[in-house]
Amino acid sequence: MTDVAIELLITGPRSATFRVDAERHLHMREEALAWQVQRLDGALAAEGTTSKVVFTVASLEPGAAYHLHAGEARLEFTTPQETALIDIRDFGASTDALDNAPTIQRAIAELAPGGTLRIPAGRWLSGPIFLKSSMTLFVEDGAEFAAIASRQDFPILPARHADGRILGTWEGVAEACYASLINAIDCHDVHLAGTGIIDGGGDCGDWWSWPKETRQGARRPRTVFLSACENVTLSGLTIRNSPSWTVHPVLCNGLIAADLIIENDPDSPNTDGFNPESSSDIHLVGLHISVGDDCIALKAGKRSPLGGPDRPTEHVLVENCLMERGHGAVVIGSEMSAGISDIAIRNCHFRGTDRGLRIKTRRGRGGTVADIRLTDSLMEDVATPVAVNSFYFCDADGRSDYVQSRSPLPVSTETPSISSITVKNVTVSGARTAAAVFYGLPEAAIRDIAFENYTVSFAPDAEAEVPEMASLLLPLRHAGIVAENAVFSRLARLSPVSIHPAQD
Repeated sequence: MTDVAIELLITGPRSATFRVDAERHLHMREEALAWQVQRLDGALAAEGTTSKVVFTVASLEPGAAYHLHAGEARLEFTTPQETALIDIRDFGASTDALDNAPTIQRAIAELAPGGTLRIPAGRWLSGPIFLKSSMTLFVEDGAEFAAIASRQDFPILPARHADGRILGTWEGVAEACYASLINAIDCHDVHLAGTGIIDGGGDCGDWWSWPKETRQGARRPRTVFLSACENVTLSGLTIRNSPSWTVHPVLCNGLIAADLIIENDPDSPNTDGFNPESSSDIHLVGLHISVGDDCIALKAGKRSPLGGPDRPTEHVLVENCLMERGHGAVVIGSEMSAGISDIAIRNCHFRGTDRGLRIKTRRGRGGTVADIRLTDSLMEDVATPVAVNSFYFCDADGRSDYVQSRSPLPVSTETPSISSITVKNVTVSGARTAAAVFYGLPEAAIRDIAFENYTVSFAPDAEAEVPEMASLLLPLRHAGIVAENAVFSRLARLSPVSIHPAQD
């Protein structure tokens, strides 16, 4: 057997998440790998097989030392101590209750720092709950933590804290929002783990019937909302059926999400999978996402009279993820006014998304997108594998002459800048429109674009379609790299890709 490389990604009091052979595989392995977890005295703690590169063991004890054996490899690790364990049933939670939120919130209030709140097997209905610092929320195998249907029982988060800091956000703007099923605000050292299910209740009530509107002056909730948090980990869980964006960290530092399944109805509106906004040092690894909009979307606020998150999003690493069926696999923008930079996507698999790597902005946004790297990845049946668009026709004025004009306009603080995009060792099959499209502003060209070892094949039955959301674009079918106001620094080993000027 080939040597197996093992890495410990996340460890909590009762679970650990590992990565095996990350450089040789994407999200899935070609063959299942048997593993065992043993105590140091040789007693068996858990065993199984994994076909995934990233997997979670959720049957461990706190403060214990273990060995993970996988193939010929062995890794020693120790779970952290746990100061307390509270089962939600200890405070009166019941699978018969119509809303367990009050009892769960009392349990959280009583939980000592460093403690674990356990949600046991069963289906537990709840309104929004609010976590606190230095705690683990552990959703056991067979447990389903599910949102209630009635939004009348959802508190509303204001746009700002009393001290003026941003709290509620909607598409990059400070706005009041319904609280999410799980909220962590101004918290640190929060661990969400287990192999159970978190169900946001998107198909309950009326959430999906007003995608761009407000009710009672508030926008729709997410399923997991993390605001101004530090040192957050999420592992092992299935998070599904979201009212809008599924997991939304905003103004956060230091987050690792590993071995999550995120799934929403394909027709559910704006149910993005994982959307870090104005956040830094984010590691997304081993996620399997299939949703109604973008799978992973990186945001950084939007210029607006209402204000919004005003910090950049930077230092993001996306690895060994499988992204399916969404509008885009990894999307940057269109809310990017505070800047997005140092984004690495590698060893990922995009399958059946409308676009693979997508960068979208427009005049009026300002901000900079820079140092974006997509490497060692596979795309299958992705209509437009790489799409960079400076004419994205969002907002009420999206089709105005100011946004859509192909004549150069004066450069100002409202002019977005895009530069340093690298695509290397990427294979595409089943593309439809073009190998890649770049639509830069005449006054602000997209610069420093590098392609190396980029192989594209097309779906033979593809029909011509517009490759991006902008005015004045002609439909494309089986085109090469289409570029308008774009400057390439390297084009090496492209097969069978060719450069075509943009058509307008």
